Amino acid sequence: MNSPGITFEGSATIAGASVLPRIALDVAAGGWTCLLGPSGIGKSTLLRLIAGIADEAEFSGRIEASDGASLGGRVALMSQSDLLLPWLSVTENVMLGARLRGEAPEPARAAALIDEVGLASHAAKKPDQLSGGQRQRAALARTLMEDRPVILLDEPFSALDARTRAQMQDLTARLLAPHTVLMVTHDPSEAARLGTAIALLEEGGLRFWPAPPGAPPRAVTDAATLETQGALLASLRGAAEGAS
Repeated sequence: MNSPGITFEGSATIAGASVLPRIALDVAAGGWTCLLGPSGIGKSTLLRLIAGIADEAEFSGRIEASDGASLGGRVALMSQSDLLLPWLSVTENVMLGARLRGEAPEPARAAALIDEVGLASHAAKKPDQLSGGQRQRAALARTLMEDRPVILLDEPFSALDARTRAQMQDLTARLLAPHTVLMVTHDPSEAARLGTAIALLEEGGLRFWPAPPGAPPRAVTDAATLETQGALLASLRGAAEGAS
């Protein structure tokens, strides 16, 4: 799989109001870049711009793949909201992409992914029969089903309990190892466990943070990972106090 890096340079506005400050971000090919920052700073807008679906925003700048080819058709985005279609089962939602493109479904592969995210016994259920965490895992399975070279994740584990969150982090890191991943998170421990690159988006732009050594997912008890987690949390708290 050709998983290109991404160069993003620019800013965005809606009706003249800034929704993303001017930044320059290089997302490494085959790496896992984690993006943190306060709510409303433009993290989700950044993902939507890369995915090519931020029609509401006026973008000034450039978004390029490192291989020079278009990103069209090579990006999968998991949004903050699960966006499950209420009239479809979990299995049907996971296979939705193929259905929309008029492609042959892959029920065996969908069933395997649904089992991996722990929803095998819920595969025939509709979204309103699921908990918030189960819905988020179904949306994760749908994103993994797409298997695009570039994966954009917007707080993909936020609705999960601590044990399930760690399990889904491990699973996602394993399945997306060859992909280029850009993940928005509010959780410093998540960034420390999963990031090969870490960036903080603030009003003044981007600030880059060294990732712990070792390949993700790093052990939750790893000393360097815990140190990075604590330092990130202190930095985020300091920025929030400075802004208040």
